[in-house]
Amino acid sequence: MTPGSLPRSTAIALTAGLCLALVAAPASAAPGGPRGAAPTTIALLGDTPYGDAQRVQFPALVQDVDADPRVRLVLHAGDVKSGSTTCDDARFADLAALYGTFDDPFVLTPGDNEWTDCHRPAAGRYVPTERLEAVRDVFYPEPGRTLGSRTMSVISQAMAQPQHAAYVENVMFERSGVVFATVHVVGSENDLEPWAGIGDRPAERLAEFDARRAANLAWISAAFEEAERTGAAGVVLLMQAEPLASPGFQAERDLIVREATEFGRPVLLAHGDEHRYEEEFGYAGVPNLTRLETFGDTATEWLRLTVDPRTPEVFSWEPQTVGVS
Repeated sequence: MTPGSLPRSTAIALTAGLCLALVAAPASAAPGGPRGAAPTTIALLGDTPYGDAQRVQFPALVQDVDADPRVRLVLHAGDVKSGSTTCDDARFADLAALYGTFDDPFVLTPGDNEWTDCHRPAAGRYVPTERLEAVRDVFYPEPGRTLGSRTMSVISQAMAQPQHAAYVENVMFERSGVVFATVHVVGSENDLEPWAGIGDRPAERLAEFDARRAANLAWISAAFEEAERTGAAGVVLLMQAEPLASPGFQAERDLIVREATEFGRPVLLAHGDEHRYEEEFGYAGVPNLTRLETFGDTATEWLRLTVDPRTPEVFSWEPQTVGVS
């Protein structure tokens, strides 16, 4: 068994869970888009609303996305707030309610600003691990179900892999013959940076890092195993931070590179964090692996991502500006 891969018993359990979810409703009735070969259009966001001013602007972004008749699903690549705003419960509750106003299912992977960086004085001097639990309670109130006005059933790692029961935020689902998985990889070197604002607690911080890394590696492997099992046209991995060749991300990066190479079909690595729209084909030297960074620090721009298994590239996208058709 290669590092990060799953024991056979776990893989079988996960596959059974996914199969049950995929047959729960006919393709035409599936929230989030079709489960067959028809294309799915997705709104891809990240790092928004980034501060109080963008919080005021955000309802217009929701309206813009909802007005697009093609969009059937919203993906958010993390950072629901800026690093200089507070991490209090009231803010989290307000943002979760705001995300719930999207007509379509809303899938979020956490960012560093909502927990890792909450030790900062401007953020309230919170213990990051305590804020992580608050994030899970507020933004993932029902494991296996998304936010949004029309919710969608997903496979939560907490249910599929009991050894990683804490990780309700890591989810998986299939649309248009493509396997989607969220993976909890965040900025601030994936929580390796010291918690300076409250005095570092290296034992607690490193224990969190190690446990989450083990869960992430297992979930990445599970996504590709499911894609191989179903003959999927592609794989989408959604995370907050780009998995750079550095200590905080090296294991995740190495596993993605290996799995994408072996898979051979299109793989899209979508993320945020750096606040710039960017695309990189042949990422990390893998011809079928594309890195796509969405807009950030804005409530007026988003990406319209189309997944079409009938095309060789499977994935295509267009930048969108709120209020501009």
